[in-house]
Amino acid sequence: MAKTPTQELKTSVQLTHPDRIYWPDDGISKQDLVDYYALAWQRMAPFVVDRPLALLRCPDGIEGPRFFQKHTWKGINPHIDEIVDPEEEGGEKLLRIKDFDGLVALVQSASLEIHPWGTTTGHWEKPDMIIMDLDPGEDVTWKAVIAAAKEIKERFQALGLASFVKTSGGKGLHVVAPLKPKATWPDVKAAAEAIADGMSADTPEKYLSVAAKAKRAGHIFIDYLRNGRGNTAVAPYSTRARPGAAVSMPLAWDELTDRTGPSSFTVKNAASRLGERSADPWAEFFRAAKPLKS
Repeated sequence: MAKTPTQELKTSVQLTHPDRIYWPDDGISKQDLVDYYALAWQRMAPFVVDRPLALLRCPDGIEGPRFFQKHTWKGINPHIDEIVDPEEEGGEKLLRIKDFDGLVALVQSASLEIHPWGTTTGHWEKPDMIIMDLDPGEDVTWKAVIAAAKEIKERFQALGLASFVKTSGGKGLHVVAPLKPKATWPDVKAAAEAIADGMSADTPEKYLSVAAKAKRAGHIFIDYLRNGRGNTAVAPYSTRARPGAAVSMPLAWDELTDRTGPSSFTVKNAASRLGERSADPWAEFFRAAKPLKS
């Protein structure tokens, strides 16, 4: 019998309490999360390895206390790198992983969401992607979110950029353009802001580029702020610390239909999608990278 990706991946990280339940309603344990990530690892790795990370940690599962962590802590697992931000050499150290052991160490530390920077530590000041986060307010249909994603795709095309789409694991979608790491953080953020502002100006009844809560109902907030230095977005394939154990799942553009909702993909149903014979819709992501036009 052919080996599955789970069987091939070994880890030297010792899980304590592997049966600890992280998602009570779904019965998903620490070990279940490791098993899911073993399936996802080959596809997920380029988006989390060698990148500064922020983590949402929930030591008692999703119903207990939670905290967002971007700096190292006392007793950190040695498979999680402690790294220095070149802009803050005397500051608190940041977090990075280099392999599957690092990801398992994150699970062991109850990191139920993984949020990388849009760059690697090999080119700190030159992002390798633009991330547009579509966050729908109340009374916005899924069909409207899909239409917004396709409009962003067109605007990326006008800049000569390819685009890829994934569920957020929450209510919306992320549309992501791969970049050759040549432009600076301010330039990349400005390009993202221009797209958001353009959509808001052209169709103000549908889109907002400013996170004004009072105006959110019936609108989609085009969040471009993920593209500032030190800002993050949830990683492809990362779980979300919410009921249902949804994951942020990469899609092919033709999969974006009424049948695919924002939290359709979960730890429990992802296995068939991540099998060896299934297509990876983001396989060409980094090969499709182009420089951002000034």
